[in-house]
Parts: sequence; C-alpha cells; structure tokens
Amino acid sequence: MTINEKLATIQTKFKSKKSRFNSFGKYYFRSAEDILEATKPYLLELGVSVTINEKLVDNHVMPIMKTTATVSDGENAIHATALVGVDLNQKGMQTPQQFGSASSYGKKYALGNLFLIDDTQDSDAVNTHGKAPKAKNTLTSKKDPAFAKAKDYIKAGGKLNAIKAKYALSKEIEAELNTL
Repeated sequence: MTINEKLATIQTKFKSKKSRFNSFGKYYFRSAEDILEATKPYLLELGVSVTINEKLVDNHVMPIMKTTATVSDGENAIHATALVGVDLNQKGMQTPQQFGSASSYGKKYALGNLFLIDDTQDSDAVNTHGKAPKAKNTLTSKKDPAFAKAKDYIKAGGKLNAIKAKYALSKEIEAELNTL
C-alpha cells in the first residue's frame, strides 16, 4: 500500500468525537489531543507514524508559528501545515500560555488539514427537532459586557460565526469584531 493509500484509509475511516465544550459559543469541538487519540488505531495497522513539528517563522508584527503535521511510513511522508499568530496582548494570559494556546490551535488545524477533518456542524447540531428556535440575544453596544467577552473570544481564535449564532449583531459591532 502506498503512503497515499494509507493516508486515504485514515481520512475515510477517521472518527473523532467533539468531546470539548466551549461555554461562550455553546458548542462542542475536538482538540488536537482528541484527533491524535483517534488516529492511534491506524498507526500499527497501516505501519505509519504521525508527527507534529512547530517553528516560529516570523516575529515582525506578531509572532507567527508554523505547525506541520506529517504522516510517514518510514520511506515516504505527506505533510500539512497551519499558520497561527500568537496574540501577545491577550488579557489574562502569561506569555507561555499565549504561545501554548497558539500551539494547540496550530496542531489542531494542521492535523485537520492532513486528515481532511470537516469542522462543519452535523445535521443533528442544527436540527431543531420540530421546536421553534430560541430568540437570539442582541449585541449592539460596545458597553455591553458581552462585547468584551466576544472580543476576547475572537482574539483567542474563536470564530465570528459562533458569536453570530448566539447574538444578533449590529453592523458596527460585527465590523469591529471582524477586524480582530
């Protein structure tokens, strides 16, 4: 079996539950550790290994980390990468935590790129099962405490769509969050 066939086998059979919960966005997600745990059964079966390497590639405006996930059979390898900025202005975190957060994010997305993990919601996650959807809260003022939380969430790598799923945003608030 070629390395491409081995990777294709993992990509088509791969299952990893979203076992972590984001309390701000109210959604489940999978971590890099979840992805690595789910790949372990394939390693011996297919005779491959998975490695992750990180490198600081730029430090001009903000530190940028390049994370490379690799699957190898000892002779051939296939790589996938992710680039992640390190937010050194993130409140409530010390510098090692800021780099650690960026590292975790980079690993998750490099592995996701390698194994073709689709992070879109499944139909059960958006199915209302015949119940009317809950009305959204509104977020229209920068003075609203939820605005500060939303900014912190985006700066930590969160997605604007998760905030929009919870709040009806004014154009001004959405534009401001979009610039982060």
